[in-house]
Amino acid sequence: MVDVIFRLLGGIGLFLLGMALLSDGLVGFAGDALRRALLRFTGTPWRAFTLGALTTMLIQSSTATTVTLIGFVSAGLIGYSQAIGVVIGASLGTTATGWFVASLGLKVNLGYYTLPLIGIGAFMRVLGRGRWRHIGLAFAGFGMLFLGLSSMQEGMMGLADDFDFKALPSHGVAAHVLAMLVGVVLTTLLQSSAAAVATTLTALHAGTIGFEQAAAVVVGAAIGTTLTGALVTIGGTVAAKRTALAHILFNLGSGVVAIVMLPIFLALLGWLNEHAGLEAGAMSLALFHTLFIAVGVLLFMPVVGRFERLVARLLPERKQDMSRRLDTSTLGVPTVALEASQRALESITHQLVEIQRKLLRKPLDDELRDTLKHAQDGLNEALQFIAKLSQQGDGDAALHQRRVAQLHAIDHLLRLCGRLQTETGLEPGAAEHTEIVDVRQRMEEVLALVHEGIDGDASLDWLDILERKVVELKVSTQGVRSRLLDSDATEGGLAYALQLTDFLRSLERSATHVQRVCHYLLAGRQEPVKQADS
Repeated sequence: MVDVIFRLLGGIGLFLLGMALLSDGLVGFAGDALRRALLRFTGTPWRAFTLGALTTMLIQSSTATTVTLIGFVSAGLIGYSQAIGVVIGASLGTTATGWFVASLGLKVNLGYYTLPLIGIGAFMRVLGRGRWRHIGLAFAGFGMLFLGLSSMQEGMMGLADDFDFKALPSHGVAAHVLAMLVGVVLTTLLQSSAAAVATTLTALHAGTIGFEQAAAVVVGAAIGTTLTGALVTIGGTVAAKRTALAHILFNLGSGVVAIVMLPIFLALLGWLNEHAGLEAGAMSLALFHTLFIAVGVLLFMPVVGRFERLVARLLPERKQDMSRRLDTSTLGVPTVALEASQRALESITHQLVEIQRKLLRKPLDDELRDTLKHAQDGLNEALQFIAKLSQQGDGDAALHQRRVAQLHAIDHLLRLCGRLQTETGLEPGAAEHTEIVDVRQRMEEVLALVHEGIDGDASLDWLDILERKVVELKVSTQGVRSRLLDSDATEGGLAYALQLTDFLRSLERSATHVQRVCHYLLAGRQEPVKQADS
């Protein structure tokens, strides 16, 4: 008995580890290509659905697809409405694992023959460079996956001799729901629906459980796989939480339909076994898995717009902080993580520029101080986020340059934030001082160009224009300061003149920081991805 349990637990562990390595290796190898595909081909719900299904088939993990997608949504790369199609497609795509296991893994004992792949993959991971290291990881994972299946088969065959699970109730709604809950628990413990389905297929193949029980367990596995995505969104953006909720509702809805219609599915599979040559057992279970998810697709996709609005009502938008895009789930994909930090920095820049614009006309008040405090907290979070990202680096020079550029931007933003916190701003009367009006207008032009440039509404040479405007502003402020310090020309006395010159000096330095921030933000951006034509 101990031998059986050891083989079974070891087999499940090897399968889980193999799936994780295979998924991580393929995602790492795809890297930026995966990001570009998700960004380019998610323009319509059906296109997003197709991409989600194909991506999940490729990387053999709906959890990896969903978690990566949630990271993209958190970073603002993909909208919530686009993400719904991808998660529905991922649910269908994950059924490919069942076909893979049923058609090959259980029919041919490949565990022994794939052992060399583990060794080759390990050597490639240790000795290889760049993307070859990720391929090595995928090879090792592929080999361990089959080794785990072999151990699971041996363990399940031994378990069938000691326990007769078929004797447990298998007919009726109550029995189906109980078996479904077993599938939910199994997937939650294993953190992989693929592993849960593979375990169920192996148990069915070994005769440990009956087909009806196995079908209900597979339904539970489909529901349980959504929990990982839900956990990832804790502390994330509303859009990311909506994506996870959509995934849960789709799989839960499909599962309920499957349990209610289970007698119909079983009758259909029986007919196919008898008249269409469908192999009973594991192959039939793999088909059942695909069928009930496909029924869910047919029910949800035609009304995806209404489904989207329902989820939005269940999770309404709320006011969020400026660092809301910094979701730690994106750290596993450096390109996405850098895009998340980039967008967070651009959001904070907009806020600080707007505060500077207001200080040109009124003094610093409690509301502006509160906004500045939130901005500073957001910048500190961004700094810590990028520090964590450095530990995930894979030696990509372009990513390193973008990361350094963002660190420079944070440096200047922190300095600007500190300067604004000590800047008193202009009293309404001082703002209309004849010597100040021209400088104020020049600064407002600079700030307006910053908004337009960051949002992509300015000309391509906007950074050069910004630099020229900042230089002109400095020349103008220096001339005004010289005239204000001439006691004969000063209206309001020397103390008043010193107050104005101090403000102008601070304005010069703020303009310099703003210009440098824009320079580094532009350097920190990645090449935009064009949407595919419809």
